[in-house]
Amino acid sequence: MEKDFDFGIIGSGPAGYTAALSAASAGKKIILFEKDLIGGVCLNSGCIPTKTMLHSAEIYEYLNNSLDFGICVDHCKIDFSKIAERKRIVVEKLRNGLERSFKNAGITTINAKAKILDKNTIEADGKIYSCGQIIAAVGSSPRIIKGMEYDHKLILSSDDVLNFEKLPESIVIIGSGAIGIEFSRILSAFNVDVTIVEIAPNLLPSADIEISKRVERIFKSKEIKFYTNTSVEKIKKLTNRVQIKLSNNEILESDCTLLAVGRVANEVEKVEGVTYIGDVSGSIQLAHFASKQALEKVVQIPFNQTLVPSVVYGNPEIAWIGKREQDLESDTYQKAMIPISALAKSQCDGALDGMIKILARNNKIIGAHIVSKEASSLIQQLVIAMQTNATVDELKAVCYAHPTYSEGIFECLMRLK
Repeated sequence: MEKDFDFGIIGSGPAGYTAALSAASAGKKIILFEKDLIGGVCLNSGCIPTKTMLHSAEIYEYLNNSLDFGICVDHCKIDFSKIAERKRIVVEKLRNGLERSFKNAGITTINAKAKILDKNTIEADGKIYSCGQIIAAVGSSPRIIKGMEYDHKLILSSDDVLNFEKLPESIVIIGSGAIGIEFSRILSAFNVDVTIVEIAPNLLPSADIEISKRVERIFKSKEIKFYTNTSVEKIKKLTNRVQIKLSNNEILESDCTLLAVGRVANEVEKVEGVTYIGDVSGSIQLAHFASKQALEKVVQIPFNQTLVPSVVYGNPEIAWIGKREQDLESDTYQKAMIPISALAKSQCDGALDGMIKILARNNKIIGAHIVSKEASSLIQQLVIAMQTNATVDELKAVCYAHPTYSEGIFECLMRLK
């Protein structure tokens, strides 16, 4: 029996929209199902609105320090309603652009919840659709902790913080992964009293230990309070405030608390013969990983799943790839590290916080860890070097422009023997 569509794709986040557009460009007939907003979590309540708010926070910080650069700015103040409005405009503009791309590519879009009946059949809004292949990319949701369930007023998810109509005076952020760190930076820059509680020994525990320690020093300088090796035993809701009991018996009070304790894959019935990609696949929960998964499945462009860069945004940016130093035996690798402040471009920009560290073995890079302005771009140079198996000696022969932050990579390479 001939199928109505070559691909039926459920979910329109980075995994779903990449799969749909790449399959359509290959001449396939596509139907895409989305029960919420086109673009998924990343576009509507994740990466994009968060980075939009972060940029406003960075501008505010720059203006408050503008006198250091010979610029006098009087009466600098926050209009949070304008920040929220700009965030909405950016998200809507990108979502409208994605919807136009679907239309121009001839993709049929169904705004309804989809149910997989078998490996070739989807039901949505009372209708049945026959598909040659089905791809489920239904994403993830904020993790719920028993006894600390979200009430969306005092106990918040990241979605709730993005929907603030006004800023709280204080907040306790539980968890210091990428979500916790980025919201700490945003809210602290907007003069909110921020306290972080992290159960691991260091902030940003998935990062290299020197990155974690660097972040802790930066947070201390910005008067962001934090507890490590500490868990939350209980959250008590008071009138318009929360009281949080910690494992060290301290009691914290704040206007609200954000649970930044990770995300879990959305529930979906697993059907044999259906392809599951993105967060729901149970692998790395990053938008760029999801997009590469889609390209691999749909148009057979392979990628190295061990070389997926991690980036935490804000000022300065944080990025890493490959091995962490704490996971290596001391006699099995070489290390080179320079402070960002050693670079001429860093001094010109007044962006002095940070470092670049490269780990190598047998003349090959095995890990790289960066805290710096432009770290999200810098790390990509090292990802490409590792993916193409370039040697340290070959990279030393590359000419780096001056003055740039990229020179820090060259300086590190030159310290590797």
